[in-house]
Amino acid sequence: MRIANLSGRLVILDGDLAVDVERASDGAFSSNPQAVYERWHEFVLWASTHDASTGAPYAASDLGPAVPRPPQVFAIGLNYASHAGESGLKVPENPMVFTKFVSSFAGADVDVELTGDTVDWEVELVAVVGEGGRNIAEADAWNHVAGLTIGQDISDRTVQFWGEPAQFSIGKSLKGFAPIGPAVVTLDEIDAVAERSDLSIGCTLTRTDGTTEVLQNGRTRDMIFSVPVLIAKLSALVELLPGDVIFTGTPDGVGLGRTPRVYLEPGQSVTSEIEGLGSIRQRFVAGR
Repeated sequence: MRIANLSGRLVILDGDLAVDVERASDGAFSSNPQAVYERWHEFVLWASTHDASTGAPYAASDLGPAVPRPPQVFAIGLNYASHAGESGLKVPENPMVFTKFVSSFAGADVDVELTGDTVDWEVELVAVVGEGGRNIAEADAWNHVAGLTIGQDISDRTVQFWGEPAQFSIGKSLKGFAPIGPAVVTLDEIDAVAERSDLSIGCTLTRTDGTTEVLQNGRTRDMIFSVPVLIAKLSALVELLPGDVIFTGTPDGVGLGRTPRVYLEPGQSVTSEIEGLGSIRQRFVAGR
């Protein structure tokens, strides 16, 4: 199942059709895309009996952030050894955790304003919590995941490193800097086409002249801390809540790690893809 935010309403996507959940359930479930996680198990049971062919066509440009207002946002830095290496930093012994403020969340196909000349890309797998809790065992962690989606951890490197200590959260939380989508894909649907712990992940740049370049190309199996490990470690410290999201880190290939460094320019776009989840695209425009 693929659940999404279509013009602010909760829908189930089936190919090129979208089923409005509130209408299809006769009001049993809210139209609010965030509220579904509070009743996740009830919703999954209802959805398993619903005929998705009753949907209507939709435009990808109308898809908002798949999880629009998560109660908590966890972001993990340096979770691929290759990315730690290109950043000139040590591989962490424990997850490096920061947050992205929810005001930075954006949809799957949007324009993003460049806030300076050091804006960078980071494609990430995002895990969405369905059932919260504390002290969740690693062996049970997947049972607490509603699904997975694609995120871009867009970063203004000047803001991120403008002082000591580094300002990861604010430097990665400017307007539009947390696009996620196009949908939250449930684990059963992912398992039908791929191995949930070993998904291809990458992003491609399209320049103003139409030429393209693969920026990142990795596999999620190369995470230092897997999704189950992250859930176990985070829930040992704080309570996870339904609808929380976890940005799980990025593989190597970011602009900061290149020689010379390369950053995004007006008129360029980045398409991010993860196996089984689809793709999202951001077009970058000049700051005002």
